Formats: sequence, structure tokens, C-alpha cells
Amino acid sequence: MNTFTKTVDLVHRAMDASAMRRSVVANNIANAEVPNFKRSDLNFESELKRALETEKQKPALELNLTHPKHIPNWKERDYRDVEPRRVLDYVSASKNNGNNVDPEQEFMTALENQLRYTLLAHAETFEFSQINMILR
Repeated sequence: MNTFTKTVDLVHRAMDASAMRRSVVANNIANAEVPNFKRSDLNFESELKRALETEKQKPALELNLTHPKHIPNWKERDYRDVEPRRVLDYVSASKNNGNNVDPEQEFMTALENQLRYTLLAHAETFEFSQINMILR
């Protein structure tokens, strides 16, 4: 896979995760006063980072597998298999009614997410402008 294709694919995946995060944050804000509601978060970037790092972390000594049921000491993880995962926060409770949504924190998360989405859109525009420049 060439660099352009991989970059555009990564940007699209990150934009999709950002759109999903927007709905998760909106749900958290909408339920900020519901008793015993537990906030959710989206886990994507850290898993994507781990998958991308496996491409560079091949061990110096890779074990030879002589049977299909043997467990390898290293396996490259394809970044395309990483999906955004919604995670509930059961541990914290910030209010007496059991609800753990902090609206201020959620609004900050929404703002950060919007900025990330804008940055990703600019990155995608830049990638395609480079191709456009080459084709001229």
C-alpha cells in the first residue's frame, strides 16, 4: 500500500471516529441530569497507535511455528482492523444521584473533537492538493 492511500485511509478512519465521538459526547450531555447515568467515551486513537507501532516492532528473534496451534511471539496488527469502541465509565461518580457526567468536561471534549475533525479535514485537503499539483 502506498503512502498516499494509507494516509487518506487513516484520515478517513479518524474522521469517522470523530463523528462517532460527537454523538457519544452529545448523548453524555443530553443525559447529564439522569440519575445513575454513566458517561461513555470512545477508544480509537490509542488502539490505532498500537496497531501502527506493531509495523515497526518486529523482534530480533522471531519464533519458528511448526504447528498451526503454536502461539507466535509477535504478530503484526493490521490498522484496518481497528474499530472505534464505545467504553462506559463505571468507576467515577461526580454527583450524589450516581451520574458521572461533568457538562463542562463534555463541552471541552466536544470542542477538542471539533478541532481534531477540522484538522483532519485540512490534512485530507492537503493530501489531495498535492496530487492535484502533480497532475497539472
